[in-house]
Amino acid sequence: METEDKNKTVTLICNFLNDIGIHVVFGPINYETVLPGIDLFNGGLLIDTNKLLYPGDILHEAGHLAVMPPNMRTTANGAIDPKIDLEMAGELMAIPWSYAAALYIGISPGIVFHDNGYQGGGSNIVDNFKEGRFIGVPMLQWIGLCFDEIRAKENHTLPFPAMIKWLRE
Repeated sequence: METEDKNKTVTLICNFLNDIGIHVVFGPINYETVLPGIDLFNGGLLIDTNKLLYPGDILHEAGHLAVMPPNMRTTANGAIDPKIDLEMAGELMAIPWSYAAALYIGISPGIVFHDNGYQGGGSNIVDNFKEGRFIGVPMLQWIGLCFDEIRAKENHTLPFPAMIKWLRE
């Protein structure tokens, strides 16, 4: 991705995150992080644009924050404990959340699910979502962020990838 396109994408993503209540701070990161140039910081995200390799990774990390219970989200700093993330199905929910967010802000899901992430399976995730095979959506529905097709009809609203709200309450 060219620098100008990367900067525009980062701006779109960060404006969306700030609008939904996930604060973004820009600054240097002088330590190793799970994803280059991004870290959880005081319940939001710290982004080092000089180290950021893939702007879509911002949405994925924000997805982890968005699906956390509020008491955990507001104090999140550094890497998420993998055991806690697994127990809360954080990764399983961050994937569809970030897919829905990409569509909502008008960027290609391929920016989030790039070939250098998801153990090389990013394009498979996008293909599955395009075919209506939405992994993780039952969990997002369970925490009140979206509806599947059946519940959307019952509630006279749109199904996933439309979201009812963006942050777990």
